[in-house]
Amino acid sequence: MTEGLFVTARLAARDVSLSLTVPPGATVAVTGHNGAGKSTLFAVLAGLLVPDTGRCTLAGSVLFDLDGAGRGSWLPPHRRGIALMAQEPLLFPHLSVLENVAFAPRSRGAGRARSRSAARHWLAEVGAEQFADRRPAQLSGGQAQRVAIARALAAEPRLLLLDEPFSALDAAGTPVVRELLVRVLEGRTALVISHDPEDAAALAERVVVLEHGRVAAG
Repeated sequence: MTEGLFVTARLAARDVSLSLTVPPGATVAVTGHNGAGKSTLFAVLAGLLVPDTGRCTLAGSVLFDLDGAGRGSWLPPHRRGIALMAQEPLLFPHLSVLENVAFAPRSRGAGRARSRSAARHWLAEVGAEQFADRRPAQLSGGQAQRVAIARALAAEPRLLLLDEPFSALDAAGTPVVRELLVRVLEGRTALVISHDPEDAAALAERVVVLEHGRVAAG
């Protein structure tokens, strides 16, 4: 599938061999026990791990095409158009909320004024514009997660990877951020790692189950 995401990859050292297709604009939840290969899949897509063999295309672009003999193509992470949101918000502590979000378009070559304008737009989209002048240490867990979502979206990614987006939240913050993600993920190509069936059902149109580095269902 050239319009969405297609990946097939094998990593012998981790005993991972999987294939996955995601239609354009679809959100797919990835679940499985610890060590099933979920984080490995995300690292391969983001360009943080190089598989032994495999091929990956996203929106018609080849991210990698490796034959196992040292030949092939490999697109570096910053050229993939992929945003990875880790379990923790990982905001820059020395920057304001506005500058944290503006960092995404700045890293893509946008000027200061344009980056700040984009940051304000996305902060408004996630209901966090009132925190623009704060530092991350002044935010609650739920507020920081909203800002992290805004930063990921400000990068205008072709693929959004969310690794357990609710793991750092308390019981009160989880429903709010879940409702927010349901809204902002609509029409976006995304993969979400989740161990919670309720979260997977709320966010994704399809659930893929990994077992021992293989796709077991979905």
